[in-house]
Amino acid sequence: MKRVTGIGGIFFKAEDPEKMKKWYEKHLGIVSNEWGGLFRWRDFDNKEKECTTAWGPFTKDTNYFNPSEKEYMFNYRVENLTKLLDQLKKEGVEVIDKVEEYEYGKFGWIMDPEGRKIELWEPVDQPFL
Repeated sequence: MKRVTGIGGIFFKAEDPEKMKKWYEKHLGIVSNEWGGLFRWRDFDNKEKECTTAWGPFTKDTNYFNPSEKEYMFNYRVENLTKLLDQLKKEGVEVIDKVEEYEYGKFGWIMDPEGRKIELWEPVDQPFL
């Protein structure tokens, strides 16, 4: 079973997310919409498959990173979220018992040993493209 297949997104807390989006666009060329930026790329094993990696600042007081108290959260792409979460539980990893499903994929969360919340995403790339 494959586990992580790539980086799905990088998210961080910011005092002023809109100001951060404008700064990153001006200085680093990361164009954002209301949710943040989106990088498009091709799957290494299947060049026809277009994929995405998200980037975005969140408000400093967001609850989305909870229970983590860290300032950032990584999102990793996975192929079979349910199977992976079951395996991680068996391995003693702290799994947040909640899975959310949207038209663009399924999301689940785990905690690393230092208290960082990690988002796992089984993507459906087509709605982004």
